[in-house]
Amino acid sequence: MKLLWITLFVGTTLFATSALAGNVEMGQKIYGKKLKDDCGFSGVKFTAAHTPAEWQKIYDDGKLEAEIRKICPNVKEIDPVWLDHLQAFVYEFGKGSGNEPTCG
Repeated sequence: MKLLWITLFVGTTLFATSALAGNVEMGQKIYGKKLKDDCGFSGVKFTAAHTPAEWQKIYDDGKLEAEIRKICPNVKEIDPVWLDHLQAFVYEFGKGSGNEPTCG
């Protein structure tokens, strides 16, 4: 019985964590549809502004929105709901990652 509770707890925790995590594809779509025109450049250039580790630190410090506005000062709106997805996107395709987004 104890093993069952442990299994349920671990499974629920893993599911909840992955549900809260951002989605790379969603972040790429958000950049392409909501930010790219205001930024004036491709997702390749945007994500290459930092390495994945640098993007992670910016996100962990709660400064992702400010950094996006610094890189793209013409961006009008950044919905807080987008931030987890944008973080997954920039982390996946950051400078030196060896990955390149297809959003141009």
